[in-house]
Amino acid sequence: MKYPVYLHQADSGTYSGFVPDVVGCYFAGDTIDEAIAEAHVAIDAYLEYQSEKGREVPSAKNINDYKDDEDCQGGIWGFVDIDTTKYEGKAIKLNITLPQNLLKRIDDYVSSNGEFSSRSGFIAELARRELLKHS
Repeated sequence: MKYPVYLHQADSGTYSGFVPDVVGCYFAGDTIDEAIAEAHVAIDAYLEYQSEKGREVPSAKNINDYKDDEDCQGGIWGFVDIDTTKYEGKAIKLNITLPQNLLKRIDDYVSSNGEFSSRSGFIAELARRELLKHS
């Protein structure tokens, strides 16, 4: 998920910022690149903590959603791309029933497509995509 990050440059030339979609998530660095790298660390720590508490990963909005926010004026925007799948909690084994031919088609697709490492990964990713459409 690509989280927008908002940065300000201080009079000293350093940068600090926050992640509007992740309440209380702040970062800083001597350069823009350092600040964005620190934003990644800050988001990762926040999401890991939230995951441990059983809380949902916050969705990322578009920068346009913040154009009128008074805290987002006079600075610059960046993005931090976070793989949020690792914050979904531990894997739980379950027993599901699927039609035989559908299962074969899934297995054939997974084995011929490098995007998915397993049948479970395929089903989980399709579920994530569908749920994202409706969140």
